[in-house]
Amino acid sequence: MKISFTINGQDQTVEVADPYTPLLWVVRDILDLKGTKFGCGKAACGACTLHVNGEAVRSCSYAVKFAEGAQVTTIEGLGTKENPHPVQQAWKDQVVPQCGYCQPGFMMATAALLEKIPNPTDEDIDQNIINVCRCGTYYRMRKAIHQAAELANNSTKE
Repeated sequence: MKISFTINGQDQTVEVADPYTPLLWVVRDILDLKGTKFGCGKAACGACTLHVNGEAVRSCSYAVKFAEGAQVTTIEGLGTKENPHPVQQAWKDQVVPQCGYCQPGFMMATAALLEKIPNPTDEDIDQNIINVCRCGTYYRMRKAIHQAAELANNSTKE
């Protein structure tokens, strides 16, 4: 079955045997975008978070057939080295990652949150960023989320 969608601004058509193949495996194994990580396979940890039509989704349990015609964004499409997304810049400034494995999912969840709630409170963060980090870098992430909101808000004023 052929599935067509746009990923990181590029039109793609992929051939899959099973339309219920998780989008994660299409992104990683067919499109060779390795930034999105496999964590639990049950949509619980959030390591596989990416955006579909601007919404954060857990790609390990999101059937590729639902991506037909959609706009998909992975961590590779969030920003660039020369022009990082405010979330990426804040993550770097706050030295958030310890091992770093789960961080792409956290950054994608945060970018989606900031689109909905440009100035999140700690409570907003607690209710919306429910990914899991085995290294426990939550304190640094919270600081980075607040900084990313500030950076994003400042960039829209310019």
